[in-house]
Amino acid sequence: MKDRTLCFLMRGDPPAEVLLGFKKTGFGAGKYTGVGGKVEAGETIASAAVRELEEETGVRVTEQDIQYVGRLTFLFPAKPAWSQEVHVFRAAAWEGEAVEISEIKPVWFGVNQLPYEQMWQDAPHWLPGILAGERIRMRFVFEDDNETVREVHQEVFSSGG
Repeated sequence: MKDRTLCFLMRGDPPAEVLLGFKKTGFGAGKYTGVGGKVEAGETIASAAVRELEEETGVRVTEQDIQYVGRLTFLFPAKPAWSQEVHVFRAAAWEGEAVEISEIKPVWFGVNQLPYEQMWQDAPHWLPGILAGERIRMRFVFEDDNETVREVHQEVFSSGG
């Protein structure tokens, strides 16, 4: 199964806004999601998150700036090539301003005003917890339409691990 990353930039203390990316092309086109992508050969998951964030938004973070907050497993029985493990990070410190590129348009949203109707159907199950500071491990199984969530399995980590 492929490893992927998502990183959520958070503004405010406590976090009041989160940066989402509107996918214009590729996997998930037409949906809002966190910013991230593939883990390349020779990269750690954290270094991939740092690289992907800069490539897709122009924003620079260090591995020390990002906090690992969860692992999401997505299973697509009707399209196994889409199945993936997604490692989720949050960051409250970075350099630069997010800019639009050909693949993604970055948009800031209030943490209580997220566009769930324009996101993958799994997002309401895990994103509120991540934004609230929880560490989450979840697994989702999708229906044959590759859109509808059929099964959700969850384990919430304590703040200590």
